[in-house]
Amino acid sequence: MTVVALLSVAPVIEDSMAEEVAKAVAALDGFDVSYETNPMGTVIEADDIDTLLDAVGAAHTAVEGDRVSTVLKIDDKRTVETTADRKVEAVEDHLGREAKRER
Repeated sequence: MTVVALLSVAPVIEDSMAEEVAKAVAALDGFDVSYETNPMGTVIEADDIDTLLDAVGAAHTAVEGDRVSTVLKIDDKRTVETTADRKVEAVEDHLGREAKRER
């Protein structure tokens, strides 16, 4: 997979957004992408930009509300095959440890 993105889709509301965010994440299941949700968004991997953008569009559309905010950051590394995991591993190689710390 060569296209990695960080996606955040949320309704603009004061109450919990969890139910609507779950709808956005579930919408990704209809596409040939892999993803991992974290507290700040969802990291998505796809083979190509078109697949990624179709999945992002579905996630955005799945959220109900008068106003929906979507933030998308794309890393389209075109010369080398990579994955989100490999990107983290590269940082860990330089750190000499896992890139995670518990308080």
